Amino acid sequence: MQWTKQRLNNLFFLLGCAAVVVMLFTFDVSFIELWQHLCHAGYWLIPIIGVWILVYGLNALAWRAMIKGNLGEEEFVNRQLSSRKFFWRIYRLTVTGYALNYATPVGGLGGEPYRIMELSKDIDNEHATSSVILYAMMHFFAHFWFWFISIFIYLALAAVGDLPITPVIGTTLGIIVVFCLFFFYLFSRGYKNGLVKYVLGVVSHLPGLKRWTLRFWARHSEAIANIDRQIAALYGQDRGAFYSSLFYEYLSRVVQSSEVLFMLLLFGIDNGGGLSGLAVTYLHSILIVSFTTLFANLIGFLPMQLGVQEGGFVLSIAALGLSPALGIFVSIICRVREIIWIAIGMLLMKIRN
Repeated sequence: MQWTKQRLNNLFFLLGCAAVVVMLFTFDVSFIELWQHLCHAGYWLIPIIGVWILVYGLNALAWRAMIKGNLGEEEFVNRQLSSRKFFWRIYRLTVTGYALNYATPVGGLGGEPYRIMELSKDIDNEHATSSVILYAMMHFFAHFWFWFISIFIYLALAAVGDLPITPVIGTTLGIIVVFCLFFFYLFSRGYKNGLVKYVLGVVSHLPGLKRWTLRFWARHSEAIANIDRQIAALYGQDRGAFYSSLFYEYLSRVVQSSEVLFMLLLFGIDNGGGLSGLAVTYLHSILIVSFTTLFANLIGFLPMQLGVQEGGFVLSIAALGLSPALGIFVSIICRVREIIWIAIGMLLMKIRN
C-alpha cells in the first residue's frame, strides 16, 4: 500500500513538473517581452508573490476547520491534530494540492486525490475523503459568495458615479445574481443531504460511464453512504466549523486581490491617492479578480486555464475603463506567479518533515 502511494506521489510530482515546462513555453509573448514585463514589475514581484503565503494560509485554516468539524472536537484533539505541526502539514498539502489543480484539466483531478491520499495517513480513509470533499465544496461555495458580493460592490461604485451602469451591464449583473442563487440552492442541498451519491448519479448518465459507475457503487456503497452522512452531519451539527471555513475562504479571495492592487499601483493607478483613493483602487482590484475567476471557472476544463485567465483579465480591466495593455501585463505577471508557486508546491511534495 505504501509502495503504491509512493508511486502515485511520484506520478503527481512528474505531472506538476511537466506543467511548469508547458506553462513556460505557452506564454503569448516572447521571452524578451516577458523579461521586459518582469523588469517593469521589479521589486513589486516580492509582495505579488509573497501575498500568496497569506492566501494559502487562509485556505489551510479553512480546510483545517472542515477536518475539525468532520472529526469532532474530541477526536480532533485526541489525534493531536490541533498541533502546530499538523497545521503546517495541512499548509504544505494546500500549496501542493493547488499546484496540481493548476496543472490538470477540470481543476481538482490532481489536487483532491493527492490530498485524500496524504491526509489518509493521519485519519481514516472515509474521513479523509469526506474532509477533502467538504473543503472542495467550500472552496467553490466561497467563489459564488465572492462573485455575488462583488455585484453589490459594483453597484455601490456605480451609484457614486465611479463606474458605468448600462442596460447591458445591468442585464449581465442580473444573470450573475440568478446564476449564484441557483448554485446556492444546489450547495445547500449538497450540504444537507450529502453529495457523493448525487454526483455518481449524474456521472452514470454520461456516455460510456454507466457500467463503471454501477460497479463502483456496488463495491463502495457503504463507504459512499458514510461519507455522505459525514458531509450532512457537519452542516447540521457544527455550524461554527462551517461558517469559520467559509469566512477564511472568502477572506482569502479578498487578500488575493492585493496582487492586482500592487500592479495597479505600479502603473500609478490610485484614484487620486490617499486612503479613499487606495480603498477605491482595492475595490476595483476585487472586481477584476472576481470577474476573471468567474470567466475562468466557466471554462475551467482547459489545462492551466491557458488563454482563459489572460482573456478574463483583459476584459475585466477594460470593463473598468482601464487600458487593455494593463490587462495583458497583469495576466502575464499572474502567470509567472502561478509557475513559481507550482514549482514551490512540487518541492514541498518531496519534503516529508
